[in-house]
Amino acid sequence: MTDTIYRTYRSTPNPLHATLLAGTVPLFLGALLSDIAYYRSYHIQWSNFASWLIAGGLVFCGLAILFALANLISAGRRGRAMTYVLLLVATWGLGFINALQHAKDAWATMPTGLVLSVIVTLLACIATWVGLAGPHAREVR
Repeated sequence: MTDTIYRTYRSTPNPLHATLLAGTVPLFLGALLSDIAYYRSYHIQWSNFASWLIAGGLVFCGLAILFALANLISAGRRGRAMTYVLLLVATWGLGFINALQHAKDAWATMPTGLVLSVIVTLLACIATWVGLAGPHAREVR
């Protein structure tokens, strides 16, 4: 009698993809914290920090979108992969609007820049959770 062994493999993100995806959270979170510091202290340098952190977050998020699109093309079940891509695109799009908002002159960035930073940070956290969590398991016979 022959025993059949079923193995379950996890399809985890590429390490570079995971690094880029996880890098968006601290960059956008740093921008949010810089916006809060600017809102409370009126020191223009905090707004400059936020602008640079948003730019870095956009670079990381844009590269993560490329990896997510490659995964979407190769995914068997596209529901979760499509949600992930849409979350990343929404994060990047609102992050870009936030970068344009931060390009304004000094206090003109507030309070819209702060609100956008909160939304973008939450979207980045959700996208990272969806991208890294969950057992993307499949059975191989």
